[in-house]
Amino acid sequence: GLSQYSSDPRTEWDLSAYSTREQVLEAVRNLRYKGGNTLTGLALTHVLEQNLKPDAGARLEAEKLVILLTDGKSQDDANLAAQTLKNLGIEIFAIGVKNADEAELRQVASEPLELTVYNVLDFPLLSSLVGKLTRVLCTRIKERSHKEHTDTPVNTGSQLSPTDLKISAVTSKSMHLAWSPPLRPPKKYRVVYYPSKGGTPKEVVVEGAVSSVQLSNLTSHTEYLVSVIPVYGTAAGDGLRGVTSTLPLSSPRSLRVSELSHNSLRLSWKAAQGATHYLVLCSAAPDGAED
Repeated sequence: GLSQYSSDPRTEWDLSAYSTREQVLEAVRNLRYKGGNTLTGLALTHVLEQNLKPDAGARLEAEKLVILLTDGKSQDDANLAAQTLKNLGIEIFAIGVKNADEAELRQVASEPLELTVYNVLDFPLLSSLVGKLTRVLCTRIKERSHKEHTDTPVNTGSQLSPTDLKISAVTSKSMHLAWSPPLRPPKKYRVVYYPSKGGTPKEVVVEGAVSSVQLSNLTSHTEYLVSVIPVYGTAAGDGLRGVTSTLPLSSPRSLRVSELSHNSLRLSWKAAQGATHYLVLCSAAPDGAED
């Protein structure tokens, strides 16, 4: 599977899209470059939530590997998003080109770094990595596949996926999420949320017996993407997703001016709900404006 990113990640094809080597190579040849910013953290979250799920062809019992290819320093928190993947047993290989930040590559990649971090000066030099990277990837998959995953379920569908996400009690800085648990309770849920226009993903982890959570310290008047992902051992099931906007902050109303003198005036207004302070700004009106 392959996703390309700049400000917003874009899935080019899923794991289940092609079944032969030639089909994949043809898709690579037809790939169009996506220019823009470098929100690596958002891209890694996209891969977890969109590309590594059963609907996209990911098998829960299969080993999960992500290869990150980047030519710049991330403009958001790539380390936090990468740690989330690694905590779920997903191995990350980081390949830098040109202006990539090697310190960031080493933060994002899985251990051992001598096998998972690569850096080249220009794109044509990537060809020199293919042979070694192929051998390392295949060896890592074989090693990891030999480990027993006794806590990883092999059935999919409604037994592993929560349903019926409800978002309620939305305020300017909080919201409440609730969902119906799957037939087979997970060990825990990862609740990931971030502004739809880009931003650092944040997450809350709750135990599998819990089916609701309160999100706090949100930004007012902002659309948020939320995901509830069930976690079974080292594998993640198919998650629930939703979109909602926090309310705008309450504004003061009915501004009135009184007690005018040559160097003073009194202002009064109806209070803004929840406000703790007011900032009052005043300046001389521009020439020609009404006094």
